[in-house]
Amino acid sequence: MADTRTEGANVNVSPSRISKEVRKIKRAKPDVQIVNVVASGSLEHGIDLRAVNKIFPETEYDPKKFPGLVFRLKKPKTSSLLFSSGKIICTGGRSEKQAASAIRKVIRMLKKQGIVIKGNLTIKIQNIVASLDLGGSISLLDLYMESGRGGGAMYEPDQFPGLIYRMKEPSVVLLLFSTGKAVCTGAKNEEDVYHATEKISQILEKHNVITYS
Repeated sequence: MADTRTEGANVNVSPSRISKEVRKIKRAKPDVQIVNVVASGSLEHGIDLRAVNKIFPETEYDPKKFPGLVFRLKKPKTSSLLFSSGKIICTGGRSEKQAASAIRKVIRMLKKQGIVIKGNLTIKIQNIVASLDLGGSISLLDLYMESGRGGGAMYEPDQFPGLIYRMKEPSVVLLLFSTGKAVCTGAKNEEDVYHATEKISQILEKHNVITYS
């Protein structure tokens, strides 16, 4: 005769325990997409923006409205702001390499058309923005309760559906949504983006606030 003493032994398992078991499902590797790299370039001298605008009529320059000249490239698809001080701000790059390449290309184009460029060009990455998919749904309220007080989290669902999480190391800001989607901003290099993604995944698991499908 079969032993029936264990029949129904798990009937009274609490919903919270079931939830925890579900959340322990092994997660897939988060999806990371770099969507914008902002880089700055600095020359050792100023630039004659009126001359640049005359040579490149497709550029946009109206000093009465804005002091910078807009120089757009089709490849790589970026926009650079040139200032008379010799400062250049490039946006739209999809990698550090692409952003730096765009600034160098603008400088080469200026040189080719007779704009005087002397000395060294210094390029620095200012900000990297990435979109993330952490692979599961997130309980933002639970995360806020676990880390909000002094933990770098800000959550006001009546005003905005996302939770703002300020990470100290690496120094980035993460905007998290209940769908598991997120935006990472403030990184100075691509490595920091991937480091922050892995770290926030570990934090969500540690606080048991993410459920993988």
